[in-house]
Formats: sequence, C-alpha cells, structure tokens
Amino acid sequence: MGMDVDALVLSLLLGIVQGVLEWLPVSSEGGVALALALSAGESGGDATRFALLLHAGTAVAAFTYYRGEVFDLVRDVPDWRPRGAFEADRADLSFFGIATLTSGVVGIGVYLLFEALVSELAGGAFVAAVGGLLVGTGIVQRIAETRGLGEKEWPDAVDAVLVGAMQGLALLPGVSRSGTTVSALLLRGHEAEESLRLSFLLSIPAALGASLLVLLESGVPAVSPAAAGLALVVSAVVGYLTVGALVALVRRVAFWAVCVGFGTLALVSGGVLVLVDAGVL
Repeated sequence: MGMDVDALVLSLLLGIVQGVLEWLPVSSEGGVALALALSAGESGGDATRFALLLHAGTAVAAFTYYRGEVFDLVRDVPDWRPRGAFEADRADLSFFGIATLTSGVVGIGVYLLFEALVSELAGGAFVAAVGGLLVGTGIVQRIAETRGLGEKEWPDAVDAVLVGAMQGLALLPGVSRSGTTVSALLLRGHEAEESLRLSFLLSIPAALGASLLVLLESGVPAVSPAAAGLALVVSAVVGYLTVGALVALVRRVAFWAVCVGFGTLALVSGGVLVLVDAGVL
C-alpha cells in the first residue's frame, strides 16, 4: 500500500529536518522528535526513537562525504600498535576507537534511562524537557567558544573518553551530539575546524549503532516502514548536499544563541501545553 499525502509530506519534512540539523549544534534528534510530537501527536518515547532511527540516513551522508578519510583510517588498522597509540600518525585511529567504545557504553546506559523516564513524558512535558536540554547545550557551547585555546595538534586518550561520553549522552533528545562533542574538543584545546572534522567522523558508527538499537528494541516506531524508508533516503540526500555548506556556516554563526533560543521557545510552548492539558488555560 502507498502512503497518503499527509504521511508523504511528514516523511519529507522529517528527512529534511534531520538532514540539515545533524550538522548544526542544535540537536537534530530534538528537532525531529519535536516535529513528530507536535505534528502527529506521537508520544515522547516513540518520537525520540524515530529520531534516533533517522540518524542512519545522515550516517550514510557523513560516510560518503568523508569516505577518503574513513578508508585511510581502515588502511591504518593493520599497522596500529598500543605503543605510541596517540602519536601523530596513529592518534586519529586511537581516538575513534576509544571514543566509539565509550559512546556505546554510555549510550546504552542513557537509552535505558530514556526508557524509564523520557518514555513517560507526553505532550507539553516532553516539549519542555527537550527545550531545557537545548538551553543547557547552548550554554555549554558558549563556554567552549569563549574558553577554547586551539593549541592541540592531535587528540589524546582523555579527549577520546570525554568526547565519547558526550556523544553517548546525546541520545537524550535536545542534547546536541555535534554541539556537545565539538564543545568538548574546543575546551580541550582543539581548533574549531579540526573539532568539526573529528565530531562528524565520530558520528558515523554512533549513528548507525543508535539506529540499530532502536530497530532491535522496537522495530520502526511512530510511522509506517514505507514512510520511515522515505525519510531515511531524504535525510541521507539532504545531509550529503548540505554538510559542506553548513560546516562553513558553523564557523560564522553563533549557534549557541540559536540553540538557547529554540530551547527557550520549546520551554515556553511546553509549559503552555501542560497548563492547557491541566485545564488551567
């Protein structure tokens, strides 16, 4: 059976939101979950699960865009040795390996927490919760922008564990994966462009892992498989077409302010919805 017009439009919208916001430090997961919760009336749990599923599309986009660097890392694997793991020619490979493992451990714990807490939120409470996390993400970005030193040449073990943990925490809707990981790298002394590169490359295994976790745990949530497939394709295509331009844009725009602005709007909107549901308004 084909999709109706409403499902088609929603799938296109969600795919575009994911494809664009994945590269911006404003939480693509929060944006997709909010769009789905507000437009289709989905629960916070199902909306967030679908948002995590869509990350597979932008993982494909990131892999395609950075395929040269990914293949270089793969070719370096046979020559990797523990001794000198964070020397200049091996630092990136060691960073991605340790950060990915850390992301998996923290991410699974966060997902279990999400199952216990976020799944119980609905309507205005969910919108407000996402808003609060967006505001917090924006504050972290602002601190990183003002205190980053930009003096490190390559990542070390502390960077890998810290950034991996931040990426795992980003399974919560409203916590920007790119925003928190880039902020952590800036605070650790990396330059902005290098921080973006490391963050986007690290997103590939994390995004695929999060999508697989959702599929194994609950199948395709919120929408039909056909609608989900269309949204995935759109997110991959839009993500690939926009990553270069948006990386350049991030260097010029204070997205910490955008993040705080979106979060404040969501907090206010969620509060109003809670009062409406309670019969106060």
